[in-house]
Amino acid sequence: MTHPATTAEVRERLWEAVATGDEYDAVRTVRAALADGTDEESLLLDVIAPVQHKVGEEWAADRFTVAQEHAATAINERVVAALAHHRHWDTGQRGRVTVACVDGEWHAFPARLVAEVLRLRGWRVDYLGAQTPTPHLIAHLHHTDPRAVLLSSSLPTHLPRAHSAITACQAVGVPVLAGGPAFGPGGRYARALGADLWAADAREAASALEAGLARPAPSAVRQVVDDLPHLADQEYTMIVHSRGRLVKQTLTDLEDRFPAMRGYSDIQRERTAEDIAHIVDFLATALYVDDAEVFTAFLTWTAGILQARRVPARSLLAGLDALMEQAREFPRTLGLLQDGASAVRSLPVPRPGTRV
Repeated sequence: MTHPATTAEVRERLWEAVATGDEYDAVRTVRAALADGTDEESLLLDVIAPVQHKVGEEWAADRFTVAQEHAATAINERVVAALAHHRHWDTGQRGRVTVACVDGEWHAFPARLVAEVLRLRGWRVDYLGAQTPTPHLIAHLHHTDPRAVLLSSSLPTHLPRAHSAITACQAVGVPVLAGGPAFGPGGRYARALGADLWAADAREAASALEAGLARPAPSAVRQVVDDLPHLADQEYTMIVHSRGRLVKQTLTDLEDRFPAMRGYSDIQRERTAEDIAHIVDFLATALYVDDAEVFTAFLTWTAGILQARRVPARSLLAGLDALMEQAREFPRTLGLLQDGASAVRSLPVPRPGTRV
C-alpha cells in the first residue's frame, strides 16, 4: 500500500522541480499531493511558501543567478495559479476584501499567497498585485467598499509610501491590515505608521479578518508628523531631496580614496552607484521611522551578499565614511551612519578561501 507523501516530502519534490526549471513537474507534484489528501492551504503555506523562501536564499548565497531566481519564482506563481484554477467554491460569503502591494513594491508573491488563503477561507478577494499606486487603490475602494485592505510590502524603503496608503485608506473609512518584512519585527513600523493591525503571515491575517476590524470614521488624511513627530526636523526631507547629489559626491570621493576605481568599466561604475543609492535610500527610511535597525539590518544583509560574492564586507565602510563627510550638519543622519559603520565593523571577517 502506498502512503501519501508527507508535507516535507512534497516540499522537497517541489524544490527539485523548481530548481531544475520543470514547471510541469512542479504542477504535477502539488496536484498529486492535493489528490492524496493534503489540504490546499497547507500546500500554499507549508510547501510553496518555504520553497519560494529557499529560492531567495539561494540567490543571496550566490548559488542562483538573477535569471534563475526569476524563473523559479515564475514557476511557483504558475503552481499557485494551477491550484486556484483547480478549485471550485462559492465566492465571498464572508465579505469582500482588497489585497495589494504598496506602490513601488514588486515582490508580490507573498500577497498572492495571502489572497489565495483568504479565498479558501470564504472571502471575496480583489487581488491588485504588485506596486499599486495609492490614488488607484483609493479609487478601487470607492468602487468596491471592502471590509478591509491588506497591504503588503517586503522592502522597508517603501514605508513612506505605505504610510501614505494607510492614511488614505483610513480617510475613506477602510481599515488597513499590514503585512510583510518591511513593517519590521513584530510589525512595529505598522503600528508607528498607524495601521489598524499587523499580521505575521497569511493564517494570522485570516484570523484577524474573521475576528473583525472596526471601520475607521472617514476623515481628512492625517499629516505625516501627526504619526511621526520627529520628522519636524526635516532631515528626512533633506536627504531625500539631496539623494542624487549624495550619490554623485560619494562616488567621486570613493574614486579619490581608491584610485583603482578610475579604471572601472561603465557597468562597474553603474553597479557601484546603485549600491550607494540603496545605502542612501535605507538611510532615508531609517530617518523616516527614527530607527537605526532599518539601516543596520540592511548593511548587515548587504555585507552577507558581498561576502557570498567574495567582496570584503568592510568595503562598505568607505562609502559610509564618505557619506559622513556630507552629513556633519544633520545629527540624526550622522548618528545613523555611525551606527551603520559600527555594525559593519563588528561583523566577523571570513577566513581566506571560505565560501560564505
